[in-house]
Order: sequence, then C-alpha cells, then structure tokens
Amino acid sequence: MVTSKGAQPKRKQQTKKKPTALKVAKKPKKPKKPRFSQSTMEALRKKLLEERHKYVRSAEEHQAEADAWVEGREPGDMRFDEEGGEGDTIAVERERDIVLSHQAQATVTEIDLALERFKEGTYGYCITSGRPIPYARLRVMPWAAECIEVKVGGFRRL
Repeated sequence: MVTSKGAQPKRKQQTKKKPTALKVAKKPKKPKKPRFSQSTMEALRKKLLEERHKYVRSAEEHQAEADAWVEGREPGDMRFDEEGGEGDTIAVERERDIVLSHQAQATVTEIDLALERFKEGTYGYCITSGRPIPYARLRVMPWAAECIEVKVGGFRRL
C-alpha cells in the first residue's frame, strides 16, 4: 500500500465474535419465602399425589392390555383370509397400548420431580428462568416445571 509520508496504513478492524454456544441456565435459587400460602401448597401437593396415583394405574392398565394382546398366541398364529384380517389390528392395538403406557410413566416421572421441588422449596418456580409459574397453570397441571414463555420457546435465561 502506498501512503503519503508519515501516514500509517489502515488496518482492518478485527471484530470479536460472540460465542455461538448457549449458556446453560443456572438452577434457580431457593426462594426466601414460600410462593403460596400453606393451605394452597398442601392442596397442590395433594393434587400431585392424586394425579400420580391415577397415572401409575393408567400405565399399569395399558401395559396389561398390551401384554394381553400377545398372551396365548403363537408366533404366526394369525389368519389372513377374508374372515380373519386381524393381524394388523392386533399389532396396532398393542403398539397403541405400549405408547400410552410409556406416556403415563413419563408423566409419573414429571410428578416425582415436582414432589422433589416441593421438598427443596423451589416448587412453583420455573426450573429454567426462575420466574414464578402462574397459579392457574399449576392448578391445571400441578407438575408443570416451566412457565409458559419458556415452554413455548419465547424466553430463555442466559
């Protein structure tokens, strides 16, 4: 580069690149005071236990139904003529029962985690952002772990 006497050549400005990896949100601190009154917390805890019992029973029933579909059948014991087109139906029904059982078991796990948050004193607060979860959401789904903004992806704590 040709420059006039005493002039310095221009250098390209280097820009700092921002890291592309997302920072992991820290676990919310234990609140200093309970989020709700003692009676409200007890009602939510009772509802959690009732829902847990309901989902455990549902998981067991669906698993039993899935097992019943194959019980007493020999491999290849299906008729595929005009009167016995049950081969696909049995497999589909069994798969449906297995999926429903797994979904119920997953909900039981979420309920157990909510009960842990009760013990820790962080129940009612979003596990991602630390913001309070609205009571209306907890009343409908007491095992909710995140506020709606985080659940739908509109808010992230970095």
